[in-house]
Amino acid sequence: MAHAEAATKFNKNEAKVNWHDKALWFVRQKRDRQAHKIQGWEHLRDYASALKANVLSNLDTYLIQFEENAKKNGINVHWAANAEEHNKIVHGILQKHNAKKIVKSKSMLTEECHLNPYLEANDIEVIDTDLGERIVQLAKESPSHIVLPAIHKTKEEVDELFQEHLGTQPSGGNPEYLTREARKHLRNKFLKADAAITGVNFAVADTGGFVVCTNEGNADMGAHLANVHIACMGMEKLIPQEKHLGVFLRLLARSATGQPITTYSSYFNKPEEGKEMHIVIVDNGRTEQLSREDFRRSLHCIRCGACMNTCPIYRRSGGHSYDATIPGPIGSILSPGKDLTKHSSLPFASTLCGSCSDVCPVKINIHEQLYKWRQIIVKDVPQPFVKKTVMKAAGSVLAKPKTYDFVGKTARFMLKNTPKSIINSKVNTWGHARDLPEVKGDNFEEWYKKRQKNE
Repeated sequence: MAHAEAATKFNKNEAKVNWHDKALWFVRQKRDRQAHKIQGWEHLRDYASALKANVLSNLDTYLIQFEENAKKNGINVHWAANAEEHNKIVHGILQKHNAKKIVKSKSMLTEECHLNPYLEANDIEVIDTDLGERIVQLAKESPSHIVLPAIHKTKEEVDELFQEHLGTQPSGGNPEYLTREARKHLRNKFLKADAAITGVNFAVADTGGFVVCTNEGNADMGAHLANVHIACMGMEKLIPQEKHLGVFLRLLARSATGQPITTYSSYFNKPEEGKEMHIVIVDNGRTEQLSREDFRRSLHCIRCGACMNTCPIYRRSGGHSYDATIPGPIGSILSPGKDLTKHSSLPFASTLCGSCSDVCPVKINIHEQLYKWRQIIVKDVPQPFVKKTVMKAAGSVLAKPKTYDFVGKTARFMLKNTPKSIINSKVNTWGHARDLPEVKGDNFEEWYKKRQKNE
């Protein structure tokens, strides 16, 4: 299903769409307030972008350095070319330890690799311990946002979900009660877990350690209680030195949720005595994206979700309308690189307003990359007949000033004199939820010529 069709389904509940829009804009405003408190915020963004560019230009060197240092620390390092290899590696480690009960903190990489269904098909229980992730797991849905995975759910919907799966009492969507019940439910899972799986926010090349950022402490709880810790990492998550963590930690939480820093920024450097720590470094299309000159900067992404919180299309269409692991503007430049035909509608789910690029903490030129994908898609992917016809007609009009002037005058006359019931008919989907602005007497060119005469 194309993005526009999926978004139409989401928009059937107008009240929920409005709530979704306001909730995400509230997070965007929090981000702005935090950014304005930091002197040299733009310099931080420039520095982070330069560090990421340096990593991507020397990725082979940093990966080898990280592996060597991680092994010195007693961490087992594995390499996976794709999702299938990643899942087999994780499953092999769990089999070795006869691990049947797994707790997992938030990891978009494991979502990308579809690790949960793979392990469940092999009779392994996987419990997502991030509250938002657990909510969508119980609902048998995918996350709709990379930081706020259950943002599409109202508290009343969560209340009903918990009644069904956790046996809670009706509370009218009381957040304190629901959180307390979730904590009791998850605490039991932590205590019985055989192994813990986490993602990786940053991997430090010069130490061989890695950092996991959470607000709930669930990654720490799982990793410290279980005897086996498996960290799953996209190969682009490297930073050169430990001192650079200060740059990215200051940017990440402020951009993601408007916090000065995540509640828990946990540095894992080596396994505890008598325990095992593994890290799985995954490619899964990243080197291919790196080879695309126009799109390599998309690999700077630190998964903060700021571009989603600001995007007017995402806010009013929901994350599930993108049908991709990473939704929103950043997902719309990553997903076509994996399957151009399936995700060909995503680069068009944008106004190209540039707000995503403005808030990106590592200065990815998102809106420019969206435009680049559009140029590729119209050449390489067959387009609908109606769209091709309309675009060809528009190109013909825009290429001829006299034709453009005539069409403009005709359109202004029609809009001024045609009844609204006809203008906002079923054919005009734009008119279902908004009205066109009042048409003035002259266009700019006519106004300018009159002004020149009067002078």
